[in-house]
Amino acid sequence: MRTRLSDHVRERLGTFGLMAPSIVQCAVGAALAWIVAVDLLGHARPFFAPISVLICVGVGLGQRLRRVAELVVGVSLGVGVGDLLVSWIGSGPWQLALVVGLAMAVALLLNGGALFVAQAGSSAVLVATLLPGENAGGLDRMADALTGGVIGVAAVALMPASPFTIAAKHLSGVLDALSTVLEQAAEAIEKRDVDLAAEALDEARTTQAAVEEFAMALETSKEITMISPLHWHRRAALARYETAAVPVDLALRNARVMVRRTLAALGEASPPPTALAEAMREVSEAALLLQLELAAGRDPLLARQALLAVAGRERPERLGFSAHVIIAQLRSIAVDLLQATGLEHEEASQALTPLDEPQAG
Repeated sequence: MRTRLSDHVRERLGTFGLMAPSIVQCAVGAALAWIVAVDLLGHARPFFAPISVLICVGVGLGQRLRRVAELVVGVSLGVGVGDLLVSWIGSGPWQLALVVGLAMAVALLLNGGALFVAQAGSSAVLVATLLPGENAGGLDRMADALTGGVIGVAAVALMPASPFTIAAKHLSGVLDALSTVLEQAAEAIEKRDVDLAAEALDEARTTQAAVEEFAMALETSKEITMISPLHWHRRAALARYETAAVPVDLALRNARVMVRRTLAALGEASPPPTALAEAMREVSEAALLLQLELAAGRDPLLARQALLAVAGRERPERLGFSAHVIIAQLRSIAVDLLQATGLEHEEASQALTPLDEPQAG
């Protein structure tokens, strides 16, 4: 129980460290947006200027730049349409329905994106209910929203989170998950333990969430290097993570199949030999080595060498059907990880011992 609690605390602290730059961006950007709207635009209560910063920076994490732009323009559209209409027709239930309907209809005709339309409608609701435009001009709040959006994007560009740190943290989670699954399967084979194999399979089935989070984090990192001059020099290192993204996903998918077959094999009369456990551990260690080398910002040459050594090893002899399936999946995982190190698929496949090669006797 104490171990789980400490792991949870470390995970929360790690997440805070990752998100801290975004918190600073929101706080500083909101204050700057308020100052610009009050001092430069002359608006007495520019509510939507800091709100747009929070929407842009907070919701924009993990989204594509186009979606961030849709978000900001959607806010501005909803505020503009809502404020203009409320200033003419006042506030009330039917006015709310009309304002929201028109804002969403205009947004749908202009763009059609779900985020764009929803943001226009919700911004119109705020104007029509919380902030009826009694003392502000019809376009004032629209200008506030646009101001906040521009400052929010500038905050991301000038005070960015490290794109390399974001990508490294999330790929680390994926490769840790892969390594854990392989280690658990290896231990299950060595101990002939069906329960351990079942635990490994349960662990493997939870790994897709980590892959999806990594894909989102990689998009965020690429966006930061695109808009922030402070991190243009990170593009080469980040390219290694782009190279690894799809192969690592495939490796985890193959690991799920392998562990499922391992569980089945342990219930058969001829369980898989312990030599397979050794090979699994070597691939597991290579995955961690890949993680360390990428995090250090260098080409994963040591991980590639380790994987090539596993791929070129001769297969055990006199294997049952399930063991052959396990080996086939482990070979696929090795090829996937070799591609993650930068090898082309053909080159990685050629590194494998041919299936028709005579086995050691």
